[in-house]
Amino acid sequence: MDVHGRIREVLAETIKDDEGSARRPLSEGDFVRALQRRGIIDDVMRDLHFTQESAPNIDAESLSKPAGHHVDQDSTHLKKTNLDPSRRYLYLQVLGGKAFLEHLQDSEPLPGQVCPTFTLYLHFRNQRFRSKPVPCACEPDLKEGFLLEIHRDSFGDGSKMVDATAMLSMCDTVHLVLIKTDTSGETTLVSSYFLDWRIVLGSPSCKTCFAVEMMGVGSESKIPAGVLTVSLELFPPLQETLNTDVIVTQQSLERQRTAEKERLFLVYAKQWWREFLEIRPSHQSKLVKIFAQDENGVNRPVCSYVRVLRAGRLLESPRQAARFVSLLTHERAPVVGGGGKQEQWCTLMAFLCRGKGDCEDHATLLCSLLLGFGLDAYVCVGTKVNSGPHTWVLTRGTDGSVTFWESLTAHRYLHRPIDPDAPPLVPQPKPSSPYRTVGCVFNHQILLANCQPSDAVELCVFDFQNQSRWKAMSEEALKSVCAPGSTTSLPPLPPLCAPSLDPAEVSNHLELEMRFLVSEHRKDLDLATVWDDHLSYLLSSALSAYEMERCTGVSCGNEEFQDAVRRAVPDGHTFKGFPIHFLHRNARRAFATCLRSPFCEEIVCCRGDHVRLAVRVRVFVYPENACAVWMMFACKYRSVL
Repeated sequence: MDVHGRIREVLAETIKDDEGSARRPLSEGDFVRALQRRGIIDDVMRDLHFTQESAPNIDAESLSKPAGHHVDQDSTHLKKTNLDPSRRYLYLQVLGGKAFLEHLQDSEPLPGQVCPTFTLYLHFRNQRFRSKPVPCACEPDLKEGFLLEIHRDSFGDGSKMVDATAMLSMCDTVHLVLIKTDTSGETTLVSSYFLDWRIVLGSPSCKTCFAVEMMGVGSESKIPAGVLTVSLELFPPLQETLNTDVIVTQQSLERQRTAEKERLFLVYAKQWWREFLEIRPSHQSKLVKIFAQDENGVNRPVCSYVRVLRAGRLLESPRQAARFVSLLTHERAPVVGGGGKQEQWCTLMAFLCRGKGDCEDHATLLCSLLLGFGLDAYVCVGTKVNSGPHTWVLTRGTDGSVTFWESLTAHRYLHRPIDPDAPPLVPQPKPSSPYRTVGCVFNHQILLANCQPSDAVELCVFDFQNQSRWKAMSEEALKSVCAPGSTTSLPPLPPLCAPSLDPAEVSNHLELEMRFLVSEHRKDLDLATVWDDHLSYLLSSALSAYEMERCTGVSCGNEEFQDAVRRAVPDGHTFKGFPIHFLHRNARRAFATCLRSPFCEEIVCCRGDHVRLAVRVRVFVYPENACAVWMMFACKYRSVL
């Protein structure tokens, strides 16, 4: 309380005492010592808290441990975080944005008006954060502070405070991802930026402020999207800051080392490709992917997009992981004008923050998760029947069995190749998968090009040790540019975030909205609406069984549901039900889709004697707030013939 008044008193006394003794100029150190003597600094430090966005389930004990945990901050939860005096922190503040010229003509939103928003996401050394959404504008009011913990990686040193030299050797960047969300909830990736924070190590008092030019993505990666003002501050500050030349030299050396590794890999890749073409002239047309462009237009080896990703306790099994990936929306990279598909692979952070991406993003994420679950998984690049280039995932069992995983739907297909040399009367397996050709397969360590006479999937033998069928790239060469930490240009691997949505709350909210829409629709048709709450409740078990079947491939609980419905529907009455599945939580969009089905329209617009309606909504929430939304409309009425 009144700390400023107490400091003023101490300063006045110190000056007075000094005038009585030798008249030497007073330094800042003299004032600090005077404040320390009176215990004022200790009082202030004891009461000092930093407000930090934090998920509600993080306990105080976990904050004193190394930041191996991660928190997806829900913007509704703000809590005080005590600084651990034995740790060093980087306090990153965003002080506002400017020059987002795409929104130059946007008018100021009225109070309570729904408008498009910007949200800034951060990832740094296994910690993830999210800002509060702010209205889109030419100068968006993005003002937010993030407390990032800097800790040592080396085993046994986790409790020591990291020093300037150790921090200089940390080439982990802060990944900033800016997402725009429109009024209907659709997300767009605006910018993806890697911030080198080590500039703060050479700043006086370990504090610096500068402008960050956020570039666009894809075809607009050379055009600025806007500017963010960023302030960095180290807590506690360094006793001695580093010389700026030392920092610049370190960054320059890292860039040179990375550029040299990438140059050598490119030379090797060209040689390897020439050798592959010499095997058979038809190889020129095979889909062999060695490099892919990310959202910033940077060409990176495809193997760098796959990492071993463990989901902790957020996902329980490989099939649940496949279900989670399939719930992220499929959307091709946006292209201005015609000209077919523009290929753009995404860094994992950008894909997760946006919540949607192309088939390549889904396949690399699923492959990373399956590797985390200990499976021998690979991404396949090839074509799909009737739909051109496609990527999917393949796993090999220890018994030699091969399974294809479709990352967009979570469907699995057992692969049994046709033997073209078998006698004509020998029965051959029928192709079960929708894939036509395969050009290459890869994961985080290996890339193999298909050099079998035919690249047709149905004839393909996935025996990767056989060099006459698969030409492998050198694992050492791939490790030099794709292994974690091998180059500074590799984006860091973000952890998955636990969902912040409450499944019961969002299910209830969506169900009430659907009831309202059904009642309004029937009112327009001059029909009364009487709800049967008991029947609505009974539909839950069916929706739960549908989701379990999607997750595990096993159907169960149908007999109990049918029995319960028979008991709830009296003799002489008819029951009709219509289940439907969505990946979004927009009630109006969902209802419009439902009405396009004649079965659903028949239920919603049901006329007859003793008509009772029921609707049940179940939202199943997965990591990253990915949602499987199941709805079931039902009615029962007396049959009058």
